[in-house]
Amino acid sequence: MTLPSNTKTIPETANVLGAALWMTGAIASFSLMAISGRAVSFELDTFEIMLFRSAVGLIVVLIVAGMAGTLHQVSRRHLGLHLQRNICHFAGQNLWFLAITLIPLAQVFALEFTAPLWALLMAPFVLGERLTRVRVLAAMTGFIGILIVARPAPDTISIGMLAGITAAVGFAGAAVLTRKLTRSESLTCILVYMTAMQSVLGIVCAGIDGDIALPSAGSVPWLILIALCGLVAHFCLTKALMIAPASVVMPFDFVRLPLIAVVGALIYGEVLDIYVFIGAVVIFGANYINILSEIRARRLRASAV
Repeated sequence: MTLPSNTKTIPETANVLGAALWMTGAIASFSLMAISGRAVSFELDTFEIMLFRSAVGLIVVLIVAGMAGTLHQVSRRHLGLHLQRNICHFAGQNLWFLAITLIPLAQVFALEFTAPLWALLMAPFVLGERLTRVRVLAAMTGFIGILIVARPAPDTISIGMLAGITAAVGFAGAAVLTRKLTRSESLTCILVYMTAMQSVLGIVCAGIDGDIALPSAGSVPWLILIALCGLVAHFCLTKALMIAPASVVMPFDFVRLPLIAVVGALIYGEVLDIYVFIGAVVIFGANYINILSEIRARRLRASAV
């Protein structure tokens, strides 16, 4: 018996809908983390925010991993690689928290979208991956997008913009090193070292001036929300990528930009800048071209086997 031609689309449609639901959680979590970060920034500096965020995250990870019975997966292999990865992420996250207090949220998110482009430039040196013409084109196009978003000029370059761009570089370094770690380490191992090492880095950096401010009762809920949102966002993003390809997931992630722009306008009175959206579209296009190229290359390799 011949099956109807549209039967194959049912699981594909289910995958897309499932990815959309997981991405809804990721988008909401990233947005809430930005709002929470601003809420506590008037009381705590970025190092203190990262200290308390990582400490809460470590408690949550240990509890969840203990309940799941995966704590035995934490090993002492590649401690140096874990440290490099967490220094990159710690630096990137600190600069991200700094950026959201200095420039509009939409601008921060637009600059954050360049992280995959920085990652593909780092991959040949860290992972030994080949730098193809498409990757070079994607990186150059993404750089044009950065110029549109930032519109560099003596009177427009700010610490906030530089922090946003450098944060993306830090996230890219963390992503590339995470990819290398996943070749031999479990998610539990990576998350335990991430929260533990960044707690130590937070203590060192926050206490370097001899004064670590304790959060007030009003800030504690925001700090807990920051920690939970960070974990939930990356969990949802990972789940979405597990059931649908990046070419499907990425367009949903781009929804973060207009959403956070509306949040910034309604809550903080930030002006909606058309150049931020134009630049973000260029950056998104550069990322998407690279993703489609990678998918096509994998299919060709698979068909050749």
